Amino acid sequence: MNLSMKDKIIKRFLEAKDEPISGQQLADDLGISRTAIWKHLQNLQEEGYEFITIKKKGYKLIAVPDRVDAAKISSYLKTKRFGHTIHYFEEIDSTQRLAHQLARDGAKDGTIIIAEEQTGGKGRMQRTWYSAKGKGIWMTVIVRPDLLPHQAPQFTLIAAVSIVMAMKSLYTNFTPEIKWPNDILINGKKCVGILTEMLAEMDRVDGLLIGIGINANHEQTDFPDELQEIATSVAIEEKQKVDRAQLVAEILSYLERYTDEYIENGFKSIKQLWVEHSCTIGKRIRASTIREVIEGKAIGITDEGVLEILLDNSQIKKVYSADIEIQNQ
Repeated sequence: MNLSMKDKIIKRFLEAKDEPISGQQLADDLGISRTAIWKHLQNLQEEGYEFITIKKKGYKLIAVPDRVDAAKISSYLKTKRFGHTIHYFEEIDSTQRLAHQLARDGAKDGTIIIAEEQTGGKGRMQRTWYSAKGKGIWMTVIVRPDLLPHQAPQFTLIAAVSIVMAMKSLYTNFTPEIKWPNDILINGKKCVGILTEMLAEMDRVDGLLIGIGINANHEQTDFPDELQEIATSVAIEEKQKVDRAQLVAEILSYLERYTDEYIENGFKSIKQLWVEHSCTIGKRIRASTIREVIEGKAIGITDEGVLEILLDNSQIKKVYSADIEIQNQ
């Protein structure tokens, strides 16, 4: 795992779970001097970590800042690849933009870029994505699967299933649902957006950039006026503040699992999970594409992730990309 020395130290304290650790033990384990350990602890305290000294036992971590840094994420991580390289920023223009650069420079499969705040976050169709500081999960995962370019859109659906399963494993007060093609809703309000972009040649995918934006610890008043009625957060629906780093690690675990499942066995089992958690299938919808507006009943998705709509004239229309509005019946 690619961690800085400072992150290795804080990870040790997080894994110690309130037990003190001696400075000498840390120095011996990490191969640095006691003085270097002390200097790192001083820097960590400036970042909001708080320690006390317990006589003859060492240092004890007593307070942790609310961050999604590499140390906190890695303390929860159970993956083989995903999240083993983490690029963390207090502020960035867009995790997706940096992911493009890092992927072109050879970043490993499962590398993530994550920030406390984005000043230029983007959603589908070049829309702006509102990224409140310290409230959400704003990250991009670089995935390097062995597949053909036409298979890439399925990874938006794989990511959606991974996020839903992660939320279901951690929280009990709500049930997340998937709105085709790239949103997660809770009680009908948007909580998550997914943006998948591809680096590819004619016959192979060089990398996928899976951008994930999650409203995690927002209160309703944190949203701009235009989003008040249509947006929600995990904390609002769970009725308590959540550990963002824990959620990131859980999502990475499922995303790695379903990526490997897809490469080995295809889309079938993941497609079934997607359908089970969809709030689109079986509903009458209005789909706005670049060329037309289509109304009808969403009856399923193909193995390529294409939405199938049963029109009023009994024809079935396949939709590859659209904005979807679920209509009241």
